[in-house]
Amino acid sequence: MSTDLSQKLRQQVENTIRFLAVDAVQKANSGHPGAPMALAGPVFELWDSQLRFDPEDPDWPMRDRFVLSNGHASMLLYSLLHLWGYKLPHEELVKFRQLGAMTPGHPEYRETPGVEMTTGPLGQGISHAVGMALAGRMTAAQFGDAENRGAPGSHKIYGVLSDGDLMEGISGEASSLAGHLGLGNLIFLYDDNKITIDGGTSLAFTENVKLRYEAYGWHVIDGLDGRDAPGIRVALERAKAETERPSLIMVSTVIGLGSKKIEGTSKAHGAPLGSDEVTAAKQNMDWPVEPDFLVPNEVKAYLAERIAEKRSERSAIDAQTEAWRTAAPERAAAWDAARARTLPANLSELLCEGMEGEAATRKHSGTVLQKLSELVPFMAGGSADLAGSAAPPIIKGVGTVGIDEGQGRFAGRNIHFGIREHAMGAITNGIALDGTFIPYSGTFLIFSDYLRPSIRMAALMKLRSIFVFTHDSFFVGEDGPTHQPVEQVDSLHLIPGVTVFRPADGIETAMSYAWILEHAEGPVTLALTRQNLRPLERPADFDRESILKGGYIVRETAGKPNAVILASGSEVMLACETAEKLAADGIHARVVSIPCLELLNQQPESYIDSLVPDNIPAIAVEAGSAQSFRALVGRRGLIWGMQGFGASGPAGTLAEHFGFTPDQLSARIHEHLGV
Repeated sequence: MSTDLSQKLRQQVENTIRFLAVDAVQKANSGHPGAPMALAGPVFELWDSQLRFDPEDPDWPMRDRFVLSNGHASMLLYSLLHLWGYKLPHEELVKFRQLGAMTPGHPEYRETPGVEMTTGPLGQGISHAVGMALAGRMTAAQFGDAENRGAPGSHKIYGVLSDGDLMEGISGEASSLAGHLGLGNLIFLYDDNKITIDGGTSLAFTENVKLRYEAYGWHVIDGLDGRDAPGIRVALERAKAETERPSLIMVSTVIGLGSKKIEGTSKAHGAPLGSDEVTAAKQNMDWPVEPDFLVPNEVKAYLAERIAEKRSERSAIDAQTEAWRTAAPERAAAWDAARARTLPANLSELLCEGMEGEAATRKHSGTVLQKLSELVPFMAGGSADLAGSAAPPIIKGVGTVGIDEGQGRFAGRNIHFGIREHAMGAITNGIALDGTFIPYSGTFLIFSDYLRPSIRMAALMKLRSIFVFTHDSFFVGEDGPTHQPVEQVDSLHLIPGVTVFRPADGIETAMSYAWILEHAEGPVTLALTRQNLRPLERPADFDRESILKGGYIVRETAGKPNAVILASGSEVMLACETAEKLAADGIHARVVSIPCLELLNQQPESYIDSLVPDNIPAIAVEAGSAQSFRALVGRRGLIWGMQGFGASGPAGTLAEHFGFTPDQLSARIHEHLGV
C-alpha cells in the first residue's frame, strides 16, 4: 500500500478538507472553522497512512477507531468521511448544522456513518476513548491472538484532543488510568494551538503537558509542526511501535491556518470567517474562490485509489480473521456470542433462584453479578474504590484487569477504576461503544452527580451501560448528609432515555438485571440499599414478569381500597407495615411497589389506572425528594419524602427523625385522608 503523493497533490487534498469546512460554516453562518483549517494536514496524514477502515462497512469490528474529542471541529470529520467514501453525500455537507442533516453541529453517534461517538462536551472524547482502548485490550486477551492482526482486539484507537479537553478534569482522570494500565493501543494527536475562545491559553493554562502526560505513564512525542506531514507520519509509526504505553503526539498548529486576517487568534475559533475573508483565505492558499464545496478531480482520483487500497487491506485482514477462527473455534464462538449478546433462554429464572432471603439490595446485586459472571461471560466492570461496599463487588473467579494472573494483564473482568468517578462513567461508555463487553460500574448514589455528564452521554448514544449505585438514602446513617442522597433518584429520572431501577428485595433486584440484559436499549441505573431488607411477601402464583411492568400490587385489600400507597426500594416494606397499622384502624390501603417508573410509564393507561385509580387517594413514600411520583399521585396526592438534606446518626434514629416509621407515616396518612 502506497501513501506517497506529491507535495502539490497533498496540498490540494488538505485544502479540500480545509475549505469544505470553511464553506460549510460560512453557509450555515454558524460553526468552528479554525480547528479544521489547522488540523486538515495532520489528521489527513493519520487517516491516509495509518487508519484501517472500510467506508462501505462502518461497523466492521476490526476497524481502527477515530475519536474527535474536540467535537466543535466537526466539519473536519465530516469532510474526511465524505472524501473517504462514507455514505455522507455532498448535499449533507451543504446542510451543515441544519435540522435533520447528517452533519449536526457536533458529531453524533448513530446519526452519521463513521462517527464513533458523540463528542462536544470537552474531555469526554478522550475519556471514552480510554474505555474503547481498554475494551480492545481485554478483547485481545480473552478472545484474540497476539500473533494475528486479524484477531479480535488487534485494532487501535486514534484521536485528536485539544487544550480544552486537557483542561477538563475528566480527561486527567481517564489519562491517569490509561497510563497506569499501559493501554498501548491508544494514540492521540494533541492539537497544541494555544488558543481558546477567550484568547490565548496563557490566560488560564500554562502547565507542562509533556511532563504531565509522562508522569501519567504515557509515551509523549513532542516538537512537531502541524505542517510537517513526513514528521507526523514518523511520529505515528513510533506511537504504533510503542505497545506498552498510550501515546500522545504533541502537534503545534495554527488555528485558522490560511486566513491571514485571523489565523493564530481566538477569532478563528467559533465563528464564520465572513464572505470577504473566505475569498481572501482561498486566494492566499491558491484555492479557487468558486465554486463552494469544491472537490477537485485530482483529489477524487487519489482518494478513489486509496479507498480501493483500504478495502484491499480489509480483505487481507478478513482472511486473517478466518484463519484465527479456524485455529481457535472455541474463542471464535465465544466472541460471536458476546457480539450477538447471546443470553440463556431462562435468564430471569436462573437469576431469581435463591434470592428470597433478607439482605441489602446491594448484596443481592453482588449475588446476581456473580451468577452473571458465568451466565453472561461478556460482562465486565467494577467500582470507584468501593468494591468492599458491594458497589459492585469483586467477582470471584474472573480475574482482575491490570494484574497478570497467568493469562496476561487484560484477561480479567474485574476493573479497579480508582477514585475517578468522572472518568469511570466515560470509560464504561467507551467499553460499551466497543461492542464486545457489556460494562457495569458503580459507586455510592450520592456520587452519581460526578457521573452525570457521562450518563447523559450514554443516553444520547443509547449505550448499554449499567451504572450500579448503592447507599441510596439517608439510611446510610452516620456518614451524614454529604453521603446521603436526596435528589439523586429524581435527577436520574429526568434524563431522557435513562431507565432507573430501585428494587425492594432480592427478587426485584434479580428481575431488574434480567430486564437490563434482555430488553435495555440504553443506559440503566440501579439504586440499591446499604441496609438489610426483608423479602416482600408474595402469593405462590405470583408472576415475576409483572415486576417488569415497572409497578405492581404487592399488598391488596379485601374490598375497594380507601387509599393507595406507592413506594420503591426500602420504603415498600415500610408501606406494607403502615398498611397493616391502617387496617387496624379500618382504613384499607393497597400497596404498590414501583421498582421502575420508566417501565410503568410505558404501560397502557388502563394498567396504570388498575394500580392507582383516579378516584382513590394516593400517597407516595420514598426516602428522597420523591417528586417523580407527582404524576401518579396527582396534584392533591400526598408525597412523603425528604424536604431537606439528611443528618448524621444511626439509621434507626434517622428514620424516627425524618418520619419514616409505620406510626409516623400512618398518622400522616390519617391526617391526609381526614379520618
